Amino acid sequence: MEIDEDVKEFLIEGYEYLNQIEGDLVALEKNDSDPEVMNRIYRNLHTIKGNSGFLGVENLEAVAHAGENLLSLLRDRTIVMTPDITSALLETIDAVREHLEALETTGKESLVDRTPLMMRLAKLQSSGEELDASAIASEDSIATPESVPTSQGKQDATGDSSLVDSSLFATGKMAILTNPNIPNEQTPVDTEGDRFKIADTAIRVDVGLLDKVMNLVGELVLCRNQILEFVNTQTANYQNDDTLKSVSSRLNLVTSELQQEVMKTRMQPIRTIWNKFPRVVRDTAFSLGKQVHLEMEGEETELDKTLIEAIANPLTHLVRNSLDHGIETSEVRTAKGKPAIGRLFLRAYHESGQVNIEISDDGGGIDPERLKHKAVQNGIISALEASQMSDREALNLIFLPSFSTAEKVTNLSGRGVGMDVVLKNIEKISGTIDVYSRVGKGTTFKLKVPLTLAIIPTLIITTGGDRYAIPQVNLLELLRLEGEQIKRIEMFHGTPVYRLRGRLLPLIYLNRELNIKSPSLTDYKISQIPLDDALNIVVVQANDKPFGLVVDAINDTQEIVVKPLGKQLKYLSCFAGATIMGDGKVALILDIHGIAQKTHWSQAQEKAILADQNNEPKSSEPPQQLLVFQGPDCRRMAIHLSEVSRLEEFPRHLLERVGKQDMVQYRNQIMPVIYLSAVFGNDDDLPNSSTNGLVDRSDSANDKLSLIVVSVDSGQQVALACDRIIDIVEQAIDIKGAATQAGIAYCAVIQDRVTEIIDVDSVISNNLFGVQQMLASAR
Repeated sequence: MEIDEDVKEFLIEGYEYLNQIEGDLVALEKNDSDPEVMNRIYRNLHTIKGNSGFLGVENLEAVAHAGENLLSLLRDRTIVMTPDITSALLETIDAVREHLEALETTGKESLVDRTPLMMRLAKLQSSGEELDASAIASEDSIATPESVPTSQGKQDATGDSSLVDSSLFATGKMAILTNPNIPNEQTPVDTEGDRFKIADTAIRVDVGLLDKVMNLVGELVLCRNQILEFVNTQTANYQNDDTLKSVSSRLNLVTSELQQEVMKTRMQPIRTIWNKFPRVVRDTAFSLGKQVHLEMEGEETELDKTLIEAIANPLTHLVRNSLDHGIETSEVRTAKGKPAIGRLFLRAYHESGQVNIEISDDGGGIDPERLKHKAVQNGIISALEASQMSDREALNLIFLPSFSTAEKVTNLSGRGVGMDVVLKNIEKISGTIDVYSRVGKGTTFKLKVPLTLAIIPTLIITTGGDRYAIPQVNLLELLRLEGEQIKRIEMFHGTPVYRLRGRLLPLIYLNRELNIKSPSLTDYKISQIPLDDALNIVVVQANDKPFGLVVDAINDTQEIVVKPLGKQLKYLSCFAGATIMGDGKVALILDIHGIAQKTHWSQAQEKAILADQNNEPKSSEPPQQLLVFQGPDCRRMAIHLSEVSRLEEFPRHLLERVGKQDMVQYRNQIMPVIYLSAVFGNDDDLPNSSTNGLVDRSDSANDKLSLIVVSVDSGQQVALACDRIIDIVEQAIDIKGAATQAGIAYCAVIQDRVTEIIDVDSVISNNLFGVQQMLASAR
């Protein structure tokens, strides 16, 4: 149905006002002395009423006018805010919303009789008190037919506002008052994002226009990739065209900036979906007879609008799940020595290119033994499997379909649907969800979702002659096994594994999982692979379980434009999408979670691997992560991995000399290069002298320099040039020795070898040769 432009603008603006009013009403309940909040509610509802009259929507105008009259008395301090008044005003907002929905879907107003609501509002205007219980039940049955009042609600629905605890109104806190005497007047709506089509078509500008711009940016990224590949090919053939190189560099820079700016236009604060949670918590807690204190942190955390819409329903379900299954009633909490008011905490923050969202409660927690007993009782697992299951595995049972621990079915829970849908929806957007719980202390759900799904950073690999993309959010590290190292791969309970830094890493041969022939890897019989060959392993992670993908070749990292798979291929669990590469060919994007599920490791295999890890000798020192590399004169050196931003290989001909310092253009920065061979070499060597950098550049065009990129203040980066990267090590350092020279922090025994740990700050500050001034000005 085509909607008139004036009506469309009215609906978009109306939904925005309603969301604002809803949050403000719950906030006003905790502190009705804030005149700005009261005035904002009044102005917004007055605007809806005025626009309704302009469009001739008379029934909607009448409902809004009745609510406005009650707000006017509150604003003038003729009456005071009570939970009864808040509930009535929220019901008014719901009625206005229903009118807007009917206007959107049918082009006409809702025909629901609002007379009981109008009478309720008039009664509150005259006395500030609620109607009798029978009148309320009658009104609620008309206004919200989906609500199912409990027997306790029918018996005790007196609307006694004296039950309000004034201590809940802590300054700066979001307190949600709950009163078991007030019936469940409104059931929170989970499908709001699916219904409000018009409201979802606008941020500040039309989403259709943004999508067109986004598609153009995607095509521009493909164009950039093609030109860059052409330039690299020409460079490899020594057919350098300075003009083409300059233009391609400029195209690369402009495309990257345009991409970032366009992505910002699609980014929205998570506040847009968090705004409804005070109402959800209030209404759900009312129906459950609980008192809950809601706190939210990180409301300004931004992510893509499409992801905002995708996680709205899962987050709502998790919040309601915490209220229903987690937080106890006030009586139970008091008996346990807890505060009578439960605490629900929502937190969002950016980390490692992802958005982390945590939903925590201080309720009774989840008992793994109870979960296992329920799963055995329902025939989901056997008693033997339950006895062998760890607590972490038991907690994950809540994500199984048709699994519920509720004793009886209610309008909130008990049907066994919900958590499995939450997991599927989160995994559908390449996210993960973990649950942590302590019996009697509380439960935390932790979600990790990408910032966007339109353009993502990936690692390009080759298997069976075809290229595939692995999203970097799933990537942990890369391994290359050569010679005798290949023989260290062993069969462990029928699964090929490699002992990586003392821990068993299960291996998946990608060519076998995809049923394709590989030129070098055809079987698990490692002994048949010639020792002069090499194995490339991509270490990835799915559901907190790392494993290695054995591939033919590892190409490069690249930002790609995600294209959806056709309907003929959507059933393939190994692929999450496709992209077009620089040469115009299609590459499939691997779904790491799908590959892990397709492998079907048995619980016995996972148990054996976990037991092997638990049998490792424990050290008194905490483990440290170190990057081990070869320094001058074949010295074994290391740097703490937390100080490393990236590892790069640069052709020497890309180095440029600036004063006494070699530089390289890197990620829109001028990055100084410090040669560790000069810093820690013989006394005759001058640090960063021309012998280490730019001499004979023309003769060594194919000679690549191994660079360890580290960050200094304000995001400026410096490269440390080493002879060769050896390994990444995670182990406790039990044996230490004194430093051998300036720039060395100490010596330690790592992997049974004496290794020098370098002092990065000292090396940088003593070997930049006047570049500090340039770095300072760049900040």
